[in-house]
Amino acid sequence: MTTVATDTGVGPLLRGWREQRRLSQLELALRAESSARHISFIETGRARPSQDMILRLAEHLDVPVRDRNALLLAAGYAPRYAESALDAPELETLREGIERLLQGYEPYPAIVVDGSYTVVAANRGIEVLLEGLPEHLLTPPLNAMRITLHPEGLAPRIRNLREWRGHLLAQMERQIGLARSEALRALYEEVAAYPLPEGTTDPDDREDPEPYPYFALPLRIEHDGHVLSFVSSISTFNTPMDVTVAELAIETLLPADPATVAYLRSLKA
Repeated sequence: MTTVATDTGVGPLLRGWREQRRLSQLELALRAESSARHISFIETGRARPSQDMILRLAEHLDVPVRDRNALLLAAGYAPRYAESALDAPELETLREGIERLLQGYEPYPAIVVDGSYTVVAANRGIEVLLEGLPEHLLTPPLNAMRITLHPEGLAPRIRNLREWRGHLLAQMERQIGLARSEALRALYEEVAAYPLPEGTTDPDDREDPEPYPYFALPLRIEHDGHVLSFVSSISTFNTPMDVTVAELAIETLLPADPATVAYLRSLKA
């Protein structure tokens, strides 16, 4: 979870987000149809912003939904966005839709994670890739980053591990830059410290050149003697009104070559 001290005051919090986004007061004012003078007054506490102004500024600063609630609380207002448990009755339609999406994507892998990469749901395609992993990595709550980068997890099976690991760590760094999440930073520090499995090579040292002209960085992973290639696609929900929903991400692994398609279809048959 993201933790923000609500006794700091909304002005310093907004200034922190503005500086993190590298915007001047004038740039933010122009985007929010305000004035640099008013933005300055808000940040220094000389003016108390309305709820609408806080949410408008948060929108232009790309503040995560969870932290928008923190800004409102710091200004003395009630939170605007609910935070429902994923198994709550009001999210039943969402759960059913996700389940249909995951099942409809089979036999190709698809997974749903929250803001800290905890696995919320997965289909049989993912289960195929996880076959044979040690129990301590598969004990709930599962974490997608730990499973992928742990030296006892998928890491030894990933043929282009250095490239894929670099991609995942860069992705986490971008998320940390967008959201002030202590849990996400702790996870990053943990997985970044994992040692590379013995025998991991640099991409330029491989004797087996990639046999297919990929259109994006592929995940090349071994399964039962076969090298499967996937390209990752990540989807989120548009304009979410619930903190839980805002932090969900659906990752689908698109087969990147005909051999991967044929192999996965053969497993389903």
